[in-house]
Amino acid sequence: MTKAEAKKRIEKLKKVINHHRYLYHVLDREEISDAALDLLKNELKKLEEEFPELITKDSPTQRVGGEPLEKFEKVEHSSPMLSIDDVFSEKEVGEWESHIKRLVLDDKFEYFCELKIDGFAISLIYNDGVLIRAATRGNGKIGEDVTQNIKTIKSIPLSLSIGEGAISVNVKRELKKIFRNGIFEMRGEVYMDKKTFDEVNREQKKKGEKEYANPRNLAAGSVRQLDPKFTASRNLKFLAYDIVGDAGQTNHSEEHEIARMLGFKTDDLAKICQNTGEVIDFWTDASSKRDSLPFHIDGVVVSVNDNRLFSRLGVAGKSPRGIRALKFAPKQTISIIEDIKVHIGRTGALTPIAHLTPVNIGGVKVRRATLHNQDEIKRLGVKIGDTVIVERAGDVIPDVVGVIEGLRTGKEKNFTMPAKCPVCANDLARPEGEVVLRCPNKNCAARSREYLHYFVSKKAFDIDGLGPKIIDQLAENNLISEPPDLFDIAEEDLMTLERFEKKSASNTVRAIEDSKSITLARFINALGIRHVGEETAEHLAQYFGSIENLEKASLEDLEKIPDVGNVVASEIREWFSDKNNSSFVKSLLKKGVRIKKPERIGTKLKGLTFVFTGSLKILTRQEAEKKVRMFGGDASGSVSAKTDYVVAGENPGSKYDKAKLLGVKVISEKQFIDMAN
Repeated sequence: MTKAEAKKRIEKLKKVINHHRYLYHVLDREEISDAALDLLKNELKKLEEEFPELITKDSPTQRVGGEPLEKFEKVEHSSPMLSIDDVFSEKEVGEWESHIKRLVLDDKFEYFCELKIDGFAISLIYNDGVLIRAATRGNGKIGEDVTQNIKTIKSIPLSLSIGEGAISVNVKRELKKIFRNGIFEMRGEVYMDKKTFDEVNREQKKKGEKEYANPRNLAAGSVRQLDPKFTASRNLKFLAYDIVGDAGQTNHSEEHEIARMLGFKTDDLAKICQNTGEVIDFWTDASSKRDSLPFHIDGVVVSVNDNRLFSRLGVAGKSPRGIRALKFAPKQTISIIEDIKVHIGRTGALTPIAHLTPVNIGGVKVRRATLHNQDEIKRLGVKIGDTVIVERAGDVIPDVVGVIEGLRTGKEKNFTMPAKCPVCANDLARPEGEVVLRCPNKNCAARSREYLHYFVSKKAFDIDGLGPKIIDQLAENNLISEPPDLFDIAEEDLMTLERFEKKSASNTVRAIEDSKSITLARFINALGIRHVGEETAEHLAQYFGSIENLEKASLEDLEKIPDVGNVVASEIREWFSDKNNSSFVKSLLKKGVRIKKPERIGTKLKGLTFVFTGSLKILTRQEAEKKVRMFGGDASGSVSAKTDYVVAGENPGSKYDKAKLLGVKVISEKQFIDMAN
């Protein structure tokens, strides 16, 4: 990037970041996620590092927060409440440590790691052990006096007394001096836990009012109220993490011990780490526990534990050199749409796919993201060339969830969906009541190829070693054109293809042969009937018991199945009424496909719905859900008021929290197995 290009990008980044920081820190609302804003700030910081002559006094990297609100008295902090620079990877932690070692010429020091709660910072001032003032961070130098509101938070002591604790005699001596005739300052985080946040939103929903986006903004808004009674009703909490001034402590870890001894809540998981390897272990462990914690966290804070060394390292910009926020891999990131192309699925659905400048989301390199349909493109206002927010949830293709219009250059191009199929040139159709354009041509080459990919996938015939790339090679070499052709492939056919040798060819042919023995549920799923997925296929298999019975089923019979309404029943009936489809099933059976009858052990779980969360020790998730269905029950992926049991393994996630909230009974894996046996 040239200096001129960097200058333009920096100016646009500053404008966008300042806009969102004002919304977030002053108005307590947001238009983009914290993760997306962090990435914009990180990009600005790196550009300024590359072109330091472009740094200006008004850059967001040169300040900490927004301006204080006028409705509270302004308060000047005794020492600045500084921000913390972010790092996102083990590599960046290593680079930070190397920089520290070069500065202090010391290879031997330890770290203190603690959770980074998604709340907002508060300074508490005690005089002779009595709380006299509480202030927000504000712009880092001047905050807002919110003392009366903060006094309503029960986890904040109004007066301090020295309790029991394993700290030195010197520390106790200094504390006694402070409590007799001195000022003591504690800093920490005010936050709202997940349970309270859900309760507040339930009330909002009942009243028909807008639900809040996240606990952090709700907590900040609750403190910035003129009536302390309102703040008290929000059940906020406080977590202490820093003592300002000399209380006799020599290490940051001692500050946590002192805080606990004085009656403050601190991070129970915080620990001393001897090296960066232990720091990364702490970060990884915290990431695995984040869904089961009662509050939201977005990373861990890593500090040089020795306070004198921390002080020697000083401050760079607006962040101390001896501390970093090690963020979790974001579920969102920022990228640029280089192009938009249309993907045709096995049912003929056309999906616009954004081709992105490659980015990393949650440890995965992402080059494409779905835009779903033309209506979604219109709603987002997305154009080719836009800087966009990309989100990845679970193991699905990422979504484009927002456009950062402030970074547009004027060279962006509009995109519209085609009127004809780009592969077979048939006119596209948009069925009534649907938002998706479809290619109606069942013989469309693109649809056929996608169906081949689906047929060999784990959800269907599960043929090991036959991924999309191999399937494409087979089709391009005229070895297959439809699924039954797969069962005619010989070793010598495969050995003509690139990257196939005798052993790999032999293994693939064996895998194809093994796949011929298939459960009825997976066979039904492999047919690719529209609206029939794994769960519906399982229900159909359990009810009808054979493919012949399903083929003969009437609409009335089909509608008796759980989750099969008129639309799905009509699709199934129409599929089997097509002679080509009946021939397709017969062709598979002639090739030697053997359909295993569903195991029907009993009905002891009939009418019960189970949801599984966390890591199971004895069964895999798939085995557990299969057991539920074999005994007549239903296995669901989400918790609702209709759920009968949530089975919790190790490190249960948000489903566990929701079950507790809704009063759904939670049982262990062993209790579930006892019920099923």
